[in-house]
Amino acid sequence: MGFARFLIDNARWLAAGALLTFMSGFGQTFFISIFAGEIRAEFGLSHGEWGAIYAMGTTASAVVMVWAGALADRFRARTLGTIILIGSVIACLFMAANPYAALLPLAIFALRFTGQGMSSHLGIVIMSRWFSKMRGRAIAIASFGFSTAEIILPISFVLLMGWLDWRLLWVAAAVMAALGIPALRQLLKSERSPNELAETTVTLGLDQRHWTRGETLKHWVFWLMFPAIVGQSAFGTAFFFHQVHFAEVKALSHLSLVASFPFFTAVTVASMTCFGWALDRFGVTRILPFYELPIALAFICFALASGLPMIWLGLLFFGVTAGASTTLVPAFWAEVYGTKHIGAIKALAAAAMVFGSAVGPGLTGGLIDLGIGLEAQYLGIAVFFACVTAALYVGIRKLRDQIQSSVDPA
Repeated sequence: MGFARFLIDNARWLAAGALLTFMSGFGQTFFISIFAGEIRAEFGLSHGEWGAIYAMGTTASAVVMVWAGALADRFRARTLGTIILIGSVIACLFMAANPYAALLPLAIFALRFTGQGMSSHLGIVIMSRWFSKMRGRAIAIASFGFSTAEIILPISFVLLMGWLDWRLLWVAAAVMAALGIPALRQLLKSERSPNELAETTVTLGLDQRHWTRGETLKHWVFWLMFPAIVGQSAFGTAFFFHQVHFAEVKALSHLSLVASFPFFTAVTVASMTCFGWALDRFGVTRILPFYELPIALAFICFALASGLPMIWLGLLFFGVTAGASTTLVPAFWAEVYGTKHIGAIKALAAAAMVFGSAVGPGLTGGLIDLGIGLEAQYLGIAVFFACVTAALYVGIRKLRDQIQSSVDPA
């Protein structure tokens, strides 16, 4: 079908996916980290202590995601999405009211699980399941929610922080999450369900069959992807998590750095769009091996930057990888392992991603406390991504013919 016809016929479901990914913003690091200075000051935390708390809550979220992510295979998106957004409202209010440092890990867990974990997971899973021929573009369209949240939330809340107490801003976040509930239910009033679409959008994986989660865990392709998923999540999260400290290191105001993030988001959107088209045109395995090379260049730029121009160049490279991964990785799971158990399989990847986002801030924060600065760390991170790219190239090249022969051409 033509792309315009595709958008018109599926606008309701595409918008639901985008709404879910947007609402994940309240549990994403790019949002939580703007309150880092206020949280550390109020509770008397060092960079390492705040990073450790963030790691504790996020790790717990990753563990629960292994089980909870599979719920996307069992429940309608309308029902599960409503429950997730209610949980997000509660999590935001808990962060607003929490008076104790000891409860911060629980607050972070609630925000990360409902936001970064389940809301983003469900938004992408339903695109992977509901669409086959246009899967790449459907995932890219739904992922615009991430980009919109990245554009709107950080800069608007940083500006509001000049007039309102940071706790009141979390109440505002809860109100926004609550407004998403009726919107989602209206969009999915006539919902597509996995059973209804099984005959028309089914995609078989390797060996012309659907793989279970247990089989996926024993397959080496999953573990080939593991460092890529964990690494991008860990160190991408670390960059945003330490944005206040990074601005100090580079002698910039926090607001000037945050004002640069919409450029990153614009590049991410362009990257998602381009890679969504390329995925549908050329197939995921021809593109995937190289998607983390730009982020290696990004961290070199961040390490060497002496002002905003080099940081903007780094954000350009970072945005290319961010957009590519948003589109390519979910499609990769569907094409390699099939769509019948895609919720459970993607839950493993989501748990790995959440785990990475726990490791990154804790590791980098601890190294800062030990006297190893962000600039030195970022050069090491660039080397890591270069090694991951080499491993992906070798591994996926060996399996390319087998993977492509298993992809449903529909």
